[in-house]
Amino acid sequence: MNPTFYEFFAGGGMARAGLGEGWHCAFANDFSEMKARTYIENWGEGDFVPGDVGKVTTADLPGRADLTWASFPCQDLSLAGKYRGLGEASSAVMTRSGTFWPFWRLMTQLRTEGRAPRTIILENVTGAITSRDGKDFEAICAALSDAGYRYGAVVIDAKHFVPQSRPRLFFVAVADDVTVPTGLKRSEPDETWHPAALRTAQARLRGKAKSQWVWWSIAKPPARNIGFADIIEEKPTHCRWHSKAETNRLLAMMAPLHLAKIEQARATGKRCVGGVYKRTRPDENGVKRQRAEVRFDDIAGCLRTPAGGSSRQAIVVVEGQSIRSRLLSPREAARLMGLDDEYVLPDRYNDAYHVAGDGVCVPVVRHIAAQLIEPILGLNVEARAAA
Repeated sequence: MNPTFYEFFAGGGMARAGLGEGWHCAFANDFSEMKARTYIENWGEGDFVPGDVGKVTTADLPGRADLTWASFPCQDLSLAGKYRGLGEASSAVMTRSGTFWPFWRLMTQLRTEGRAPRTIILENVTGAITSRDGKDFEAICAALSDAGYRYGAVVIDAKHFVPQSRPRLFFVAVADDVTVPTGLKRSEPDETWHPAALRTAQARLRGKAKSQWVWWSIAKPPARNIGFADIIEEKPTHCRWHSKAETNRLLAMMAPLHLAKIEQARATGKRCVGGVYKRTRPDENGVKRQRAEVRFDDIAGCLRTPAGGSSRQAIVVVEGQSIRSRLLSPREAARLMGLDDEYVLPDRYNDAYHVAGDGVCVPVVRHIAAQLIEPILGLNVEARAAA
């Protein structure tokens, strides 16, 4: 029998894609109707319960899950959300990221019923380490340790697996009745997965939150063998190449530093693909202006949900004297998240981009499962899936 998991804040089901066919989804939930439709289109509706997580009850959650995955909303843990944070568990005023607390009440109720998930993964932006001066990080650590979980956190950048810069924080927690193999724990942090901000936040923990902490041991993945240019569509879906005038307007928004990058790309004589974001920057007189900034390191900038034109990534393709530009296509965004081309995206551009930009990178999920969750549970899921 395949191991089971619950997928909270499921979005388009990218955690499910990463876990793979060797796992069985017993329950999935998301509030967004659009994401629910996308999830069901790709995975079927048998295990999906749409709606507010606060209205989910433990009666909706069958059995005892081997894993609960929760990529809870990140808006209030980032600059975009002005770092409003998780809020308090007892607060009547709920931030979007504060939906963590209704979810966590379900986890504690499952423990009372004697069926606490054997493992839990919480995923969010790295801003969760420092939001509200570290209070949100400490609150999550206290919640996990008070519920009897041994836990730790790692920061994994998707760039190790796909051509996208996307660092994310992953809490990995293990129930107290599950044995953790010694080889999966480290006596000290690993700079690859435990950056300075995380080490500093961990050092501030006290009491049970400190004693239950584990420095997880994760192997480095093989070198990535795909670049940004490799995922670009010549005939893009749901968007078009810009006219020459539109491309010139984009170039006119670039400061000298970024125009120089365009010229350097031209000078190579090769096909170079750069990612472009529009950002508000002060000019030489201190006046805020919208600027276009480009990178040609064969890695896309971090995908973000399209809350406005400036948050949608564009591309510039430079080949000799030819310069072309356009928005990143939804299929390209999906590829940057590690989804295969069989994955069904919504028809509307913004919806499709939102599903990708709000998700978790698929091969990162697989790496965490293979490196930690499956060994902890004594599973050989990949062999079972291949059989």
